Amino acid sequence: MPDTEKGNQTAIREFILLGLETIPELQLLLFWFFLVIYLMTITGNLLILQLVVANQHLHTPMYFFLANLSWLDACYSSTILPKLLANLLTGDRTITVHGCLAQCHFFGLCAAIETYLLAAMSYDRYLAICRPLLYASIMNTKFCFQIIAGTWINSLIFNVILVALMDPLPFCGSNVIDHYFCDFLPLEKLSCSDRNLLEPIAFFMTVIFTIAPFLLTLISYICIIGTIIKIKSNTGRQKAFSTCSSHLMVVFLYYGTLIIVYVLPDTPTLRHLNKTFSIFYTVMTPLVNPLIYSLRNKDVHKALRQLYSKVMALS
Repeated sequence: MPDTEKGNQTAIREFILLGLETIPELQLLLFWFFLVIYLMTITGNLLILQLVVANQHLHTPMYFFLANLSWLDACYSSTILPKLLANLLTGDRTITVHGCLAQCHFFGLCAAIETYLLAAMSYDRYLAICRPLLYASIMNTKFCFQIIAGTWINSLIFNVILVALMDPLPFCGSNVIDHYFCDFLPLEKLSCSDRNLLEPIAFFMTVIFTIAPFLLTLISYICIIGTIIKIKSNTGRQKAFSTCSSHLMVVFLYYGTLIIVYVLPDTPTLRHLNKTFSIFYTVMTPLVNPLIYSLRNKDVHKALRQLYSKVMALS
């Protein structure tokens, strides 16, 4: 390899994140916008987590998964938004190579866990609506913990392998990432080495952590809708649908944008829209999850009233 190419490869110690907007006048406005979103996301998700932990009547499989989702969304936002806020406030868009790989790893970990967590929540609703007599025997405490542990361990292993393969890759030429965080696809394009091993592994992970859980979730809801249609009572249909409609909204928002970015062909039109679509599953989904799950949930409303009464009694 020529010395000049080696020099180019070793010269890159940091990347430049272009972010969302290059107009300087909008930087401060975007900073306050995303700061409010971040604070609301952390507050809302930690509040849901606190309610589930503190209230005995919320110690059910559905709320166990919801508590895990709330904790995951808080971690999700903390992986992306603090660096984005710092870039918007200071104007310094640089990030070290290892810092970029770390952000890519934790983002991939959270995304992989969330896909299977949403699938587990859809399976929980499927059992509750379509197989109510088997629900208690299947969805027990041991099985719920096994699902969560298996999801975390498998996601961690695959993401560690992927980042370990990316770490020794030489980066040469441009160090500009046209994104607001370090995602796998922009990083892969900046590598000047042979990607024959990395691309099949990345495709395999896309199938395992995006397409497979999406199909599992889709099959669960097809069965749920089929069962709801067969219910003769209008009240019964409305009650059954209300238990899963909020989850269905989250699934459509999350998977819809995720599939557009990672599964659809990399066309010039979609490439320019990828950053916009990415905002939905990295920023908006963690924000709306606690709102969607709490606004129409009577159990959460009751827990909130109890918490409010305790706070007022203490004050």
